[in-house]
Amino acid sequence: MKQNIILCLAASAVVMLVFPWLAVTFVKADAGMAVCFLLFFAVNPLYSVLIGAYAGKDIRRLWSFPVISAVMFLIGTWIFFDMGETAFILYAAAYLALGIVAMLISMLIRKKTQK
Repeated sequence: MKQNIILCLAASAVVMLVFPWLAVTFVKADAGMAVCFLLFFAVNPLYSVLIGAYAGKDIRRLWSFPVISAVMFLIGTWIFFDMGETAFILYAAAYLALGIVAMLISMLIRKKTQK
């Protein structure tokens, strides 16, 4: 179980910290905007849902995964894009909400299938 936790935290670091760095460092001009749209509207929301669904397996121990993922997103975007930009707080809140909803749905489905 500890290996799974470490793997999920490492995946969160890659998706929420390394991907923005890669976008800023290696992609230039208009293509950079397209990559940012892809990150903000496809990759990050999908990852938030997946990490939330995983956390729903054992909500007592893994409830913090959606929170950690949203905080890592906020840290990554503030470091690599613009420190203190309030729009990123809204994105982080949306990713947190997606993760929590996915976690709760996963928990409910798991409870129903165990009965």
